[in-house]
Amino acid sequence: MLTENFSTLNSRCSALLTLCTVAVLPFITACDNADPSKTVGQKLDSAVAKTAKAASDVKDATNATVANASAALRDGADQAKNAATKASDSVAFSTEDASITASVAAGLVKDPDLSALKIDIDTKKGVVSLYGPAPSEAARLRATDIAKAVKGVSGVENKLTVKTR
Repeated sequence: MLTENFSTLNSRCSALLTLCTVAVLPFITACDNADPSKTVGQKLDSAVAKTAKAASDVKDATNATVANASAALRDGADQAKNAATKASDSVAFSTEDASITASVAAGLVKDPDLSALKIDIDTKKGVVSLYGPAPSEAARLRATDIAKAVKGVSGVENKLTVKTR
């Protein structure tokens, strides 16, 4: 698709270059009429030289425009690729984090002291945060151990509070 865009742009630029050359030739020739000492051949040679210079300038400008458009397309493609990579990474983290949260919850349910309690579990990029009550300090510490044992956990923030009776 990118090659097709460049091909179309190149053919349009060539057509524009030809049109400019044809359109400018009479004006350049008319400018040389001001010097009556020149022969028709000299005037024609001068007009051809000026037209060639104008065509060269248009070609250079066209090439610069195509190069700039090319660079902009490459930059846009790079930005799109980076955005897609970030989105993909975000989805991968979200999926892995959800799996970690479910595994930690399953581990807490197996513990007789922690299973009956409402413990909130949040996971972000592998770091598990635990919120809620714990019946004892020993149970609170076991919750940390249970979370650390889950595959993919990179850290645990235990914010459980020990219930006092």
